[in-house]
Amino acid sequence: MGRTNPTYRDALRAIEERWAEFRRALRRRDQPRFDRLFEYAREHADASGLLNHQNPLLPALLSIDLEQEARLEDHEKRIEELERQLSEVSDNSTDPSVEGDTRGPE
Repeated sequence: MGRTNPTYRDALRAIEERWAEFRRALRRRDQPRFDRLFEYAREHADASGLLNHQNPLLPALLSIDLEQEARLEDHEKRIEELERQLSEVSDNSTDPSVEGDTRGPE
């Protein structure tokens, strides 16, 4: 890599350039998503460069998968937390000792 072979980052840039027409043909709402996928690939460029794979698209795709897996994990944790909070609120609203009567004893 380097002097005789292009770096992984150079190869990734070339892949992105080859896909430029595809990107332009995408709907405007999908273009930022396309760009984000290449951002994910660039975030793992160091590890991908060490692999020195014949086809640089494969480590790029795995990098994208890793980032999407991390996002899914974050979303799952957030959903679990929201479900826990919802369950607590639901439990409190059905608990008779947590009535809205604040008048005190009569």
